Amino acid sequence: MQLDVFSFPQLHFGVTSIFCHQMSSLMAAGQTVAEVPPSLSAKVVGSFAYLTVKDRLPTILTKVIDTIHRNKNKFFEEYGEEGIQAEKQTISLLSKLRNELQTDKPVLPLMDGLQDTESWNEYLQRHERLQGEQESVSWFKSPWLYVECYMYRKIQEALWLNPPISDYDVFNEGKTQSFFESQQAVMALCTYWESVKKSVEELPKNQVFEYFSKLLLVSLWGNRCDLSISAGQENAQKTSPIDSLNSLQPFILVDDSNMIWSTLISTQRPGQLGKASPGRVDIVLDNAGFELVTDLVLADFLISSGLACKIHFHGKCFPWFVSDVTANDFQWTIRQAMAANHKCMSKSGVQWQRYLKEGVWSYHDHPFWTQPHEFCDMAADAPDLYATLKETDLVFFKGDLNYRKLTGDRDWDHTVGFHAALRGFGPAPLCSLRTLKANVQVGLQPGQGEKLTLQDPDWMTNGKYAVIQFHSPKPEQQD
Repeated sequence: MQLDVFSFPQLHFGVTSIFCHQMSSLMAAGQTVAEVPPSLSAKVVGSFAYLTVKDRLPTILTKVIDTIHRNKNKFFEEYGEEGIQAEKQTISLLSKLRNELQTDKPVLPLMDGLQDTESWNEYLQRHERLQGEQESVSWFKSPWLYVECYMYRKIQEALWLNPPISDYDVFNEGKTQSFFESQQAVMALCTYWESVKKSVEELPKNQVFEYFSKLLLVSLWGNRCDLSISAGQENAQKTSPIDSLNSLQPFILVDDSNMIWSTLISTQRPGQLGKASPGRVDIVLDNAGFELVTDLVLADFLISSGLACKIHFHGKCFPWFVSDVTANDFQWTIRQAMAANHKCMSKSGVQWQRYLKEGVWSYHDHPFWTQPHEFCDMAADAPDLYATLKETDLVFFKGDLNYRKLTGDRDWDHTVGFHAALRGFGPAPLCSLRTLKANVQVGLQPGQGEKLTLQDPDWMTNGKYAVIQFHSPKPEQQD
């Protein structure tokens, strides 16, 4: 299995470089500074950002503290008194963090000296400069995207400062439970996929497109299984994902599937579909559990149908946003599939392991994915990652957090184009597969957002609605 942790470049957040980079991003997107709306934040009492910082984040921290406390006997068995001390000290740091959050204290620099510590602290300094001396960078007054990412990074710091439990995944229990609670759906999906796979190489293009559309939708709706939005409460897929696709179709607000298909077809070299030598596809993962399985099945389809010759998966360097995929989650899921007492699930797992062994699939992580940056900053702040993405033919960005980072988590008008909200970010043709769980959404038709608000006031945050949005830096494929 190919695991890859990219080197993390020195970040530069001087005022001049920030301004120049933002200006270049805006000019690339054909915008002026005045047209960029403010970041969403908890300043607005009653907003989803406010309720998240006020209620959901403290709940998640409380669950983390409880998980560590419940495992103190395990730490004692493995590490003796040193484990107990680490447990106590970690809980103390996390309790302090929860108090600072709830009382809107200033955000503090990181102290753990990890690879990304300096860049996080420079990011804090950037916001201190932007907010000026009149207002501190605090939990309720700063961008929601920043403080939410900061909380998960502080959980990592609390663990890292207290060996020997530094590598403990506080979210592992929830991810594991979610996977096993979705077993029936996983088996149903693998059974469906194995029945399709037998003939996929011989199918005409129009039938390949039909199956592509179905499995794209399965991957899209798999994004509903998000433990951070449910604050760690059970959020598993219980029924066959294929059976519910027709009933879910009206809830897709933007569907650019045809443009994604055209992009995949355009990468084909001369020859019949399935016989050609196609390009590379990257998938920036979101949640472990059932959603990851839907992504693996989609990736298997892309390879088996000849729509792609390589898949690069991108996950997180450490536990993040409760249920996000880490290298351990990725490997564990494939092992579970291989070992399953279910023919189709096991067969799928064996094939996925073979892809990894042969280098057809590879897993990568990079510190930028666990940073608070908007993706329009990637070219300047993580040029190695940006260069890597430029080499692919198509990038899928899964989930809500990736969408927030793609659009800067800003208060955009719903009719602003997806390409405009990306503000110059476009290393390759890209697609967002996202169920809506945060109040940012662009690319809608005039009046569509207002109509949705009348029908369902919580349409942007309840996970019922979804988008498949595409952007290509190539003019002929512009969204």
